Amino acid sequence: MPYKTNKDLPENVTNVLPSHAQDIYREAFNNAWHQYADPEKRQGDDTLEDTARKVAWAAVKHKYEKSGDKWVAKK
Repeated sequence: MPYKTNKDLPENVTNVLPSHAQDIYREAFNNAWHQYADPEKRQGDDTLEDTARKVAWAAVKHKYEKSGDKWVAKK
């Protein structure tokens, strides 16, 4: 299920990511949700939600990194 706003994101995302990283997560998740709707486009036996979640975290990790307990923008 695509997310309309950052407030709709799961707590494990909103509790750890800064606002801009949440934007990245939401947009990547929503795009992946539509892109991988066809099971044949997914790898392995992952569900649509699992695939979208993996894509979203990969997008966040492209711009942010974990420093201790916090996610910070990469320099």
